[in-house]
Amino acid sequence: MEIRPVTSGMVHSPSVPRPAFLITIDTEGDNLWAHPCNITTENAKHLVRFQSLCESYGFKPTYLTNYEMAVCPVYREFALDVIHRGAAEIGMHLHAWNSPPLIPLTADDYRFQPYLTEYPEPVMREKIHVMTRMLEEQFQISPASHRSGRWAFNEVYARLLSEAQYKVDCSVAPKTSYKGCLGDPNGTGGPDYTQFPDSPYFLNLDNIGVPGDSQLLELPVTIMDFRPAWARGISRRSLLGRVVNRLSPAAARLRPDGKNLGAMLRIVRQAIKERRSYVEFMLHSSELMAGGSPSFPDAQHIETLYQHLEEFFNEVRGSFTGATLTEFYRALTEGGAGASLPAACSVRSVARERG
Repeated sequence: MEIRPVTSGMVHSPSVPRPAFLITIDTEGDNLWAHPCNITTENAKHLVRFQSLCESYGFKPTYLTNYEMAVCPVYREFALDVIHRGAAEIGMHLHAWNSPPLIPLTADDYRFQPYLTEYPEPVMREKIHVMTRMLEEQFQISPASHRSGRWAFNEVYARLLSEAQYKVDCSVAPKTSYKGCLGDPNGTGGPDYTQFPDSPYFLNLDNIGVPGDSQLLELPVTIMDFRPAWARGISRRSLLGRVVNRLSPAAARLRPDGKNLGAMLRIVRQAIKERRSYVEFMLHSSELMAGGSPSFPDAQHIETLYQHLEEFFNEVRGSFTGATLTEFYRALTEGGAGASLPAACSVRSVARERG
């Protein structure tokens, strides 16, 4: 695998390898947006089609797996196959409200879906430990990659992941605030990532918003702001801000919704111009099934999704190399099998990449 090197500044070499295309799938139960008390996992049956598409383009997804999927026989069979063939990676995705040990935090945890960061630290540690052991036992792996449920992350969480020997986190969503999204109704909402880096960096376990010297690599999901520079200081809640945001949304994500193919193509083209070392695509496993999410309610919407994925993947493969999260980490820190990365890639503090 070859990926573009990451250094403490910009990448200057004209002969650097291709950047990485990272596919991350939050692998979880069906339509959790509906807050079901009885969580089903029918979407596990629909992963083969997506995996086959990825393989046809040379891409290797990372399936960030939560509790109900880890114990789903259909998913287990699928996951063991892709692990055996080296065609994908299995990492952890933790939904605090239904991941053992079950310790009620609110009047109805399935309704409010509290953030893991709202639980006491000993409970956080035990949930991470139990979920990690579950993945080890079910799939015979040592999970190294992680994304939090509902994008929740803080310094305590980062230290616990580091203690558990995780190598890569991808919970940071740059340019995005979840402060208005409550978990515990008596809480203060989710994290605010608006000032976080949008390039890879090793976490400072005392301040996760800046680079540090830990062994835990943060790979923020790819989000870009295409608004004109003059508009970025305008409050999005103002009338002018709402008009500007409608014309050019502040947060363009590398996440398909059936309507944003053009924006996703613009993101990867901009990433090439900025000489980024990777782009990180994300989707939920349930979004690959008709009726599994609000975005794709029926079979026609799923077919549109796959049409968009075909066009998107076809463009991406011309400039990017497929990799899992851990493959990217190893190429960055160790050189990785087959990687062509200079020694500068072992730098422990990674700044924004801008061309």
